[in-house]
Amino acid sequence: MSEALSPEVFDAVCEQADRAARAQEKLARANTVVKNDLLLAIADALDEHADDIEAANSLDMLEAKEGGMDAGKLDRLLFNVPRVAAAAQGVRHVATLPDPVGEIVRGYNLPNGLRLTQSRVPLGVIGMIYEARPNVTVDVASLCLKSGNAAILRGGHAAERTNAATLNVIAPVLEAHGFDAALVQSVDQYGRPGATAMMEARGHIDVLVPRGGAGLIQAVVRNSKVPVIETGAGNVHIYIDKSGDLAKAIPIILNAKTQRVGVCNAAEKLLIHKDVAADFLPTIAESLAQANVVLQADTISYDIIQGAAIEGIDLNHATEEDWDTEYLALKMGVKVVDSLDEAIVHINQHSTGHTESIIAEDYEAIETFTKRIDSAVVMVNASTRFTDGGVFGFGAELGISTQKMHARGPMGLREMTTTKWIGYGTGQVRA
Repeated sequence: MSEALSPEVFDAVCEQADRAARAQEKLARANTVVKNDLLLAIADALDEHADDIEAANSLDMLEAKEGGMDAGKLDRLLFNVPRVAAAAQGVRHVATLPDPVGEIVRGYNLPNGLRLTQSRVPLGVIGMIYEARPNVTVDVASLCLKSGNAAILRGGHAAERTNAATLNVIAPVLEAHGFDAALVQSVDQYGRPGATAMMEARGHIDVLVPRGGAGLIQAVVRNSKVPVIETGAGNVHIYIDKSGDLAKAIPIILNAKTQRVGVCNAAEKLLIHKDVAADFLPTIAESLAQANVVLQADTISYDIIQGAAIEGIDLNHATEEDWDTEYLALKMGVKVVDSLDEAIVHINQHSTGHTESIIAEDYEAIETFTKRIDSAVVMVNASTRFTDGGVFGFGAELGISTQKMHARGPMGLREMTTTKWIGYGTGQVRA
């Protein structure tokens, strides 16, 4: 156990998880109608108390601004009345989605007459460690409840007041519907030792999901004794092929880079085929400069952009470190590549495995890119910003998994279940 973790905190967090597990046993038996009624009531309560949540969030925002939090993280931290309303709508949408619990994955009869079925069941107690993302509190609660799971949350100091206000809205709704408020709990009261305790709580928490920057995610992956579903930082690439429609590419790049800079599906790198670089780079660089995007360019890109004499552009020479950096800011790496093959090799070497996009009209180039890129999501002639559980129709998402086991890409209800085999016999014994 970590030296920074006291036995008292560890025992307290384990007790919270055990209470969550006991509460989850009842939720796992609840039918879909009961769970949907619960979710709709939570959504209504969020709308009713949106002003209270916003007031708590205002205090968190003020402290974060005074502490020098950057614009991207401040955007994620903001949870005002419109965003609470959007979160409530997300909860209502989750209520409309098919319930994965009990879904038969497959079934068949053995030659001896034994009938086997594999069906979906809840994971159990899901631990979530995240930072400065109060909407995640609502997303995780709704997805966990619909999929029959309990949630133990560590939402970070920056959003502590907001998360507490949100959970104070959810708890009485759970109790009013006959469930234990222990189904959705926070360990924020213990600070960072609470997160450490969650990582140590094997046998109490069934799975742990970190959601945040690369440092947070890797700290959990390296130190957790609880099984981890790894969500990824987003070193996201857009590749402009020589066959690409350059007019189409400009709004896609601007949307992917500038719509929301502090999210993991924002584009961070732009690769351009050498055959279109001279024509395209000055145009896109000017558009990005007008959006106040700082450009970190390789030598070829730098020379082309500098030669265009674009007013007000912040242009810098890229370093090797740039190609592996998730900026989460108005900054973008730019590189000219000799071929589609070079683009694919570069992306697979430097990507975090989140989302990549190709702008191309050539069918063979598109097929090659989509088959060889080793990321959870590949977009074709579309913004990387579409990689989102809500956009994919999941209502919300637990996170975007960049690992290859169990779940990959946006994680919705099905990804929050495991399976159970049941064998129906009539007295069979194995020879």
